[in-house]
Parts: sequence; C-alpha cells; structure tokens
Amino acid sequence: MIFRGRDIGREVVMHAMFLTCLLLAPPDAIPAGKSTIEARFDDVTLKLHLYKPQRFRDGPMLMVFHGVLRNGAEYRDHAVKMGDRFEALIVAPEFDEKTFPKPRYQFGGIVRDGKAVPPQERTGEYVNRIAREIRTREGRKTMSYALIGHSGGGQFLGRLAPFVQTEAERIVISNPSSYTRPTVAAEFPYGFGGLPPELQTEATFKAYLAQPVTIYVGSLDIVRDEYFDDSEKADLQGRSRFERGKNAFHFAKQLAEEKGWPFHWKLVIAEGIEHDHEKMFNNEACAKALGWDRK
Repeated sequence: MIFRGRDIGREVVMHAMFLTCLLLAPPDAIPAGKSTIEARFDDVTLKLHLYKPQRFRDGPMLMVFHGVLRNGAEYRDHAVKMGDRFEALIVAPEFDEKTFPKPRYQFGGIVRDGKAVPPQERTGEYVNRIAREIRTREGRKTMSYALIGHSGGGQFLGRLAPFVQTEAERIVISNPSSYTRPTVAAEFPYGFGGLPPELQTEATFKAYLAQPVTIYVGSLDIVRDEYFDDSEKADLQGRSRFERGKNAFHFAKQLAEEKGWPFHWKLVIAEGIEHDHEKMFNNEACAKALGWDRK
C-alpha cells in the first residue's frame, strides 16, 4: 500500500507537470517539416509557406520573398536546404497578383494617386506583421530574423529598405532588375525623383544607408531575359542585373562617404551563378549575405 501510494503521488505530479507544459506551450506552434497557414491581417489574408527543420530549437526566422511568378510554395521548397543549413524557420509569404499588383509588390506600395501612402499601409509593413504572427505562434517575442528576396522579391525588399523599418538582422536584395537609388535625379522606382517631398529628405536617405542591406548578386546574371527591365531609365543603372547590383552598392557607398553618414550595406557576389534563386540560396556565399557565415 505504501508503494502504491507513492506511485499514485508520482502520477499526480507527472500529470500536473504535463498540464503545466500544455498551458505554457504556444497554442499554434508550427510543426516540424513543411506546412502552410493562412494569416489574416485586417482585410488581407496571406498564405505563409513554412518549413521547420527537425533540429530547430531556438534558431532564427528567415523570410523568403518570391518573384513575379508569385510562387511562394516553390520558394519555400527551394529554401529547405537553407533552413537545415542555418537551423532556421523558413517563412515564404505569397503575395497574390490581384491583391498586390506590381505597384504594391515590386514597387512596395509607397505612393498612391501621387501621395505618400501612410507608413502602416505600405506593403513592407507586412514583414512586421508576419514577424509578430510567427513569434506569437512560437512563443518567442524576440525571435531574430532576416529577409531575402530574389528578382521581383529583391525589388520588393529594395523598396522596403528606404521606407519601412523592421527588426531584420539583414535585408538581402538578390538579383533584382532595378534599384531605388538615394537620389532625386532619377524618378521613382529608380530613385526618389517625383515622390512627395516628405519622402525625399536627407533624413530618409541617411536612414536608408544605415539599413542592414546586402546586395547579393550572381556573377553570371548577365542575360537580359523576358523578366528583365530593359527600359531606358533602368539601363542607366547598368546593362545587366549583375552590373546594376554592383553600381547600386557603389553609388550608395559614395554618397555615405561624402555625407559622413553610417553605411551598413554589404556587397556579396555568388561566383558562377546565373539568374536562379535556388542556386543563389544554396551557394556558400549566401551565409555571408545573411550575416550567418559564423553559424
């Protein structure tokens, strides 16, 4: 009877501990492996394609942004190796073309009818909302994260960086067709020309150059394909995506040096890689682009 009492007592304690764990665990924690959830943000629902490595414990989040094909699930699939490599939770949002046409996605939803869109309504703000959603589900309010976007997704992040503040460790702009240079001499989206005056201030330029931006380009991304912006204004930035990326970095660096402003950008080149997001993701240089080369 004494031993039985001890067994019952032990069962009571274990049951109480189990209930405590249930109460403390996040109600919607993301399962290991691939999954897709729908997150509601006001009147917009976004599909979030996810991958959590089996070894994931307290690692970072990596948001991956698709290009013009709006293929979020494919980008998630092609980011699985990055997830395993960095033990990171992959989050690939899908911005459908009907809700987020080119002015709202690639060009960031910065202006509407000639007026500056309020900060909370800019498309880049979804990054902050997604971060809060995933942090809540994982029960980690300070979960660190980085952003990487390729081609059209690189354009999106390239227009997020000047106009939206996030908590991202790095904003990796990979092989876009064009960049928003910190100058009023070029019209938006290639520069700040034509934007409302409140978006053209030196304070805006200074904050832009202080962002943790990485320009990440493939050395063989030199083909002017069907998705390449071959307009006259874009060609002023260079004749290829590779050339435009290098030129954008050096333009920004020179301005920061002239003004004596903080400059937190990096230029990282993936040698021998063409316009291919999967190869860019899996290239060894990607770790340096994300600032995770020591992980």
